[in-house]
Amino acid sequence: MAIEIIPYSEEWKEEWDQFVLKSNNGTMFHMQKFFDYHTPGKFNFNHLMFIEKGRIAALLPGARINDSFESPIGASYGSIVTEDLKFSRAMDLVNCLIDYANKEGIKEIELTSAPRVYERYQNENLDFALLWSGFKYKLHYISSAIKLDKERDIISRFQATIRRNIRKTFKEDVRVEINERYDEFYPILVENKSRHNVKPTHSYEDLLRLKELLPDRLKLFMVYVDEKPIGGSVMFYPNEIVGLCFYNMLLYDYEKYKPIQRVMFEVVKDATEAGYQYIDIGVSQDTSAENPMTPAMSLIEFKEKFDAKTVMRNTFHIKL
Repeated sequence: MAIEIIPYSEEWKEEWDQFVLKSNNGTMFHMQKFFDYHTPGKFNFNHLMFIEKGRIAALLPGARINDSFESPIGASYGSIVTEDLKFSRAMDLVNCLIDYANKEGIKEIELTSAPRVYERYQNENLDFALLWSGFKYKLHYISSAIKLDKERDIISRFQATIRRNIRKTFKEDVRVEINERYDEFYPILVENKSRHNVKPTHSYEDLLRLKELLPDRLKLFMVYVDEKPIGGSVMFYPNEIVGLCFYNMLLYDYEKYKPIQRVMFEVVKDATEAGYQYIDIGVSQDTSAENPMTPAMSLIEFKEKFDAKTVMRNTFHIKL
């Protein structure tokens, strides 16, 4: 029996999320439990399932917008979620998607997957199948990821100034606590974002909702001086391989205490001890530039001080 694509419906929810959890490249951002945090009606999702012999063979979260299909919508990462697959299987999935799009009158498809480090087995069969089938790269975003290693001393990996600053925080009684004080963190987040004339991706209620839906996937590291909250990091754990620093924020009036440098040490230490393989510190694009790919050089260089290396978040696009 050939693979067919059918729209997602609620009765598949448990099976969908279980497939993501056992997949090679799935993340929390592909799970229906994650999409549930959005206010009903905010997005008109059109998630797709590749079905073979009555079971899920692959998944594609996203939405149809006019004559286009985009993945992700309302999430950081999308594209086709698969098991560890052979090239012929990748070609079958891509051909199936193109046939479905032609049948449904979809004229364009745009897919943005997680960086390669999120995969259990790094496998570029799907990427090559997309390119061979007519997709082209539309965008590349530069992310920075730290490869974790239990055999290496964490502070020694960091740049000398960072090392000195972190050690100084211990002498100054800067304290980092893992807690759920999102009420303390959110005002810091809003103040940070306002300095750049932007708003946070998530509302305060969004963060609480995500923590409720996916309690094991979020962790808040708060930084204190004399019981005053001066910074923090909201960590997402998209799968068992990568921890994602979604927000690293500080009160600039307390910048001299180097809260970001201290919290980065604590985040890396915690993830290393928990057995994660990478910490993703997120994209570093100059959002004020006309070209969305423009690198934010100072931000990239800051991340490199923590021994972070570039990993790319790629967007594929096809016009049918």
